[in-house]
Amino acid sequence: MNRDEAFELIKEKVSNKNLIKHMLAVEACMIEMAELLGEDKETWAMAGLLHDLDYDITKDNFPRHGFETVEMLEGKGLPEDVLQAIVSHTGHVERTSVMDKGLYAIDPTTGLIVAAALMHPSKKLKSLDVDFVMRRFKEKRFAAGADREQIKTCSELDLELEDFIGVCLKGMQSISDDLGL
Repeated sequence: MNRDEAFELIKEKVSNKNLIKHMLAVEACMIEMAELLGEDKETWAMAGLLHDLDYDITKDNFPRHGFETVEMLEGKGLPEDVLQAIVSHTGHVERTSVMDKGLYAIDPTTGLIVAAALMHPSKKLKSLDVDFVMRRFKEKRFAAGADREQIKTCSELDLELEDFIGVCLKGMQSISDDLGL
């Protein structure tokens, strides 16, 4: 499965346009993270892009989230480590690989960054810097759905929180037009 085929499958299976933007944001962050860590960018991108493919059918059955995606992707030639990362981002199975850990930490971080952009006077990702996002991170009520403890697992990648936020912000800024921010 190549990136174009993956995106067509997303358009077929995911009805919420904001969720599609989230998946694109996670993909962009995964590319930046893979580059930083010397990992394969295409593999990491695919895990990020497809990680919530099953959301429409599992939103009311969270224990199946991730597993349904893996079933949808059977026979499409994706590497096993991509499928493992997709399942592990849900917390249902142990995170063992660097990619698993990256996807797990990146997933909620994109929500925090989007919320920070929407709060910024410019409403633009390109206007954000790490300090602005970090100030929002410290506000417990701000973007409460962005699990701070999950984001902090970036330490499993041997990254400081500020550096991790910077990598994710850079990734999302690179596709700001696609995200409408």
